[in-house]
Amino acid sequence: MAGSGEQEALVGNKQVIFKDFVSGFPKESDMFVTTGTVKLKLPEGSRAVLVKNLYLSCDPYMRILMKPQDANYGSIVTSYTPGSPVSGTGVAKVLESGHPDIKEGDLVWGVTTWEEYSVIKSPETLIKIQHTDVPLSYYTGILGMPGVTAYAGFYEVCSPKKGEYVYVTSAAGAVGQLVGQFAKLTGCYVVGSAGSKEKVDLLKNKFGFDEAFNYKEEHDLNAALKRYFPEGIDIYFENVGGKMLDAALLNMRIQGRIAVCGMISQYNIDKPEGVSNLMNIVYKRVRVEGFTVFDYLQQYSKFLDTVIPNIKDGKITYVEDIAEGLESGPAALVGLFSGRNVGKQVVRVSRE
Repeated sequence: MAGSGEQEALVGNKQVIFKDFVSGFPKESDMFVTTGTVKLKLPEGSRAVLVKNLYLSCDPYMRILMKPQDANYGSIVTSYTPGSPVSGTGVAKVLESGHPDIKEGDLVWGVTTWEEYSVIKSPETLIKIQHTDVPLSYYTGILGMPGVTAYAGFYEVCSPKKGEYVYVTSAAGAVGQLVGQFAKLTGCYVVGSAGSKEKVDLLKNKFGFDEAFNYKEEHDLNAALKRYFPEGIDIYFENVGGKMLDAALLNMRIQGRIAVCGMISQYNIDKPEGVSNLMNIVYKRVRVEGFTVFDYLQQYSKFLDTVIPNIKDGKITYVEDIAEGLESGPAALVGLFSGRNVGKQVVRVSRE
């Protein structure tokens, strides 16, 4: 009978597998969907957590993990292993737990693998979801890693003051849409750039940006920034890099701040573009600071206390682009790099 019980505990487990390291723009064919099996029972004495994944997050940093490990990254990120499932942040329901602080039935968010069921071997990295009166998918975005990134980058790195001029790139994405709204709540003047008319309209009409423009229609980025910021930029929230960073450096005000969150324009090229206008950092005493979300996760409770009341009061809004089913994951992830998504890209694995 024991053998029969073990057999009953095996269930199908759909997975998105990373095929091999990528050069240039990622393609759907760099991943494939397969179905394996998993035993819905942890080994005796295990301290791991068995979860059913509900939502998976698609984020630009995942492109970096598709390259062989670079020593310059330090221990912040670890490259994907060819032949293994893609990993990223997600929302999951706990089916069984060997960890004393996590119980069966808990809802959690944190790093998981792209499959229907995952065994999380480092459950101490998971964060329990306490507020379930908002969409669970928000914990892949506004209440998850992108939300903390926007909050920390804007408030902690940039130290904004009322009346300052703020520029946000990739402004309709998971992080940018929040940075702009935080800036407006602070009393700043905010301009965002995005890659389509639809996204520009979203920035101005839904997220409350003062102005927005389609960078693809601008042949001279320096001139565009001078048009929108005739008095210069106090805070530049950097998500793009390359030519956009070069143009922003020419337009910074004295004692301006640049929070370097990411550089999506550089992720798919083998030789990164150089930056020419660095002496402006000296001339204008600009502070440039890179950061990662991991530097600020200890502020998560403070972050929730700030953001959740604003969500409930309608002072902060959030747009998601939800792809249905694990099999839609590769297309959703690859679509980030052509700007196909509108808002935060999420993959819904299960509705529970």
